[in-house]
Amino acid sequence: MNQPPIEGVLLDIGGVLYQGADALPGAPEAMQRLRASGLPLRFATNTSRSTRAAVAEKLGRLGFDVAAEEIFTAPLAAVQTIRQRGLRPLLLVHPDLGPDLTGFPEGPPDAVLIGDAGEYLDYRGLNRAFRLLMDGAPLLALARNRYFREQDGLSLDVGPFVAALEYASGAAAEVYGKPAPDFFRKAAEAIGVTPERVLMAGDDVESDVIGALDAGLQAALVRTGKFSAEDETSLAGRAPVLQDFPALVDWLLAAGDENG
Repeated sequence: MNQPPIEGVLLDIGGVLYQGADALPGAPEAMQRLRASGLPLRFATNTSRSTRAAVAEKLGRLGFDVAAEEIFTAPLAAVQTIRQRGLRPLLLVHPDLGPDLTGFPEGPPDAVLIGDAGEYLDYRGLNRAFRLLMDGAPLLALARNRYFREQDGLSLDVGPFVAALEYASGAAAEVYGKPAPDFFRKAAEAIGVTPERVLMAGDDVESDVIGALDAGLQAALVRTGKFSAEDETSLAGRAPVLQDFPALVDWLLAAGDENG
């Protein structure tokens, strides 16, 4: 089946553009070529340890010209909904994320918001969250990724802790980051392109690629970051698999030439 032409691009960040403290080989130069093509871009990430401004600053240090307003995050999606519903969440998040989590009503918590808090997530906080959930509070999750790759290896992400709270309380989490379909659709809306003409590219076959496909976007997987050989099997040919971000840009530009 022929796909509609790609008119906008969503890029995952960690594992696609950089790994740990370093840009991946050729990625800054590939970004310049993609910018020059004129394709509208947004950067879609489930990171919940840093604000959008901090992510943009890090990307700038690594050679990527990205504005904070171009970064679409799971916390941003969650905050929009929490404010609309007037909830007062208990925050189980990394303290560096604080500046992006503001504008909530004052008073005792009546919801739980959990993200990747790293070493700041402890039993006391989880048990307080559990008690709120047992009293009927909603469980709001910034993501449910199982793990991610850091400089020194794979690390637990927020997903296992979301699953623990669901198991203990019987609550079902509302997920705001990838692979939630609404996350991808809102990001496509931010680009100004219909979802079927947006390509999502990432290193996470479940959250980035299959999630985007299920939301009606196009998608591509790169063999960097947390990619493993089994991912191609689970993808079962539903989307292209490229060696890395520079190869992805080559493929995108070639597709644009064909459609042009």
